[in-house]
Amino acid sequence: MPEIGETLREARMRRRIDMTEVETATKIRGKYLRALENEEWDLLPGPTFVKSFLRTYAEYLDLDARLLVEEYRQRYERPSTQDLTPFTAAMTRRRSGRQQRRLAALGPVVVGVCGVLLLLAALYLLGSWPLDEEEPGEPNRVGEATATPSPSGGGSDEDRERPREREREPRPERVRLQLVATAPVYVCVVDATGRQVIDEETLGPDTVTRTLRSKRFLTNFGNDNVQMRVDGRTYRVAASADPIGYELRPGRRPRRLSDEQRPDCSS
Repeated sequence: MPEIGETLREARMRRRIDMTEVETATKIRGKYLRALENEEWDLLPGPTFVKSFLRTYAEYLDLDARLLVEEYRQRYERPSTQDLTPFTAAMTRRRSGRQQRRLAALGPVVVGVCGVLLLLAALYLLGSWPLDEEEPGEPNRVGEATATPSPSGGGSDEDRERPREREREPRPERVRLQLVATAPVYVCVVDATGRQVIDEETLGPDTVTRTLRSKRFLTNFGNDNVQMRVDGRTYRVAASADPIGYELRPGRRPRRLSDEQRPDCSS
């Protein structure tokens, strides 16, 4: 098979398309497009963006994007740790994971059954417990002080602060996320369990994703052509022509991630 860069360059030259036209149409910077044609992979942000840019560029030239991406993976990507793991070890981890999920699913059921049994036992004891006869009250002795209720509005400062503490709403346990693309943008989103809920997708203009829910999200965007709706509030991504990522948690503002912390959906 011809080289990847040569295939891209010949397709562009055959259609007589200038590099600036490709940059405008794909929203990929010219230096990255030239790096793809010259197969200078070190000039690109990383394997994730190489495959995303390669797929977008190939689709623009009406080439087989899947075939070119697979060719890049076989030639230049190193096998991941998961690929090097023995088959039996992987099967053992999967089986253990399924057992843990089953136990987690049965947890609420067991708690509910125990609660019902405790309630029935309490009702039985209340119905069968003998009532004590009320003893006549003794008159107050001379010199003994009679307890009087404190006037309304009194009490210590601690007692007055307790209702305020009860009125505080607890912090939500899950964060709601929805993405709105303003132009073509590469998107990778990983939830708190490590599952890739949006896996290397290139969103078109005015695309709105479904609402995602998790205890935490890690995002990775190819550029700043996207807005984040977090728990009903809209946040604009910082202006950047390079990849950018955020961490999203319940009740907190998005926190920008470093290049090492951004998730990679290519694995």
